[in-house]
Amino acid sequence: MNEEVSSGTVFIFLNRRGDRIKLLVWEPGGMVIYYKRLEQGTFKRPKPIENSDKLSLNYAQLAMLIEGVFVEQTRQEKRFLLRSKC
Repeated sequence: MNEEVSSGTVFIFLNRRGDRIKLLVWEPGGMVIYYKRLEQGTFKRPKPIENSDKLSLNYAQLAMLIEGVFVEQTRQEKRFLLRSKC
């Protein structure tokens, strides 16, 4: 996947039926797998960027995906962002 595992990236895997999700993340000491299986319904897969199998989600979008909110049908209100001094 050409990503640095220890960079804080969370790798998300959904099965074909969409009723199971695994999150793979590095924590100090090793890799951790979070797993959720739905008894009813499916996770809604967000569409990846064109010509790519990668998808970038922020924390709020990840939380919505796990809780069953369809990320693409929500809209983010504008918020203040402090710019870095680089």
